Amino acid sequence: MKSEAINAVMRTAKHREEPTMQNVNLKVQGMSCGHCVNSVEGAVKKLGAAAKVDLGSGTVAVDFDETKVTLDAIKESIEDQGYDVVS
Repeated sequence: MKSEAINAVMRTAKHREEPTMQNVNLKVQGMSCGHCVNSVEGAVKKLGAAAKVDLGSGTVAVDFDETKVTLDAIKESIEDQGYDVVS
């Protein structure tokens, strides 16, 4: 292999290992208290992501590495707690 080809392969491999962080805001219905906050944030944390619930606006800000967890899995984990993700 030529040196240039080896370098290209190494760059590609390195790129795949780097986290691809995403930040999304989800509209979630049914949250009204501290227990709701703990339930949603805890469920998302178990997936290796971070969540911050805002009860006033009914939103959940989620930071996650899309190479490790999908947005659909995060939404499902919130819905499994008994809440409705509407967007």
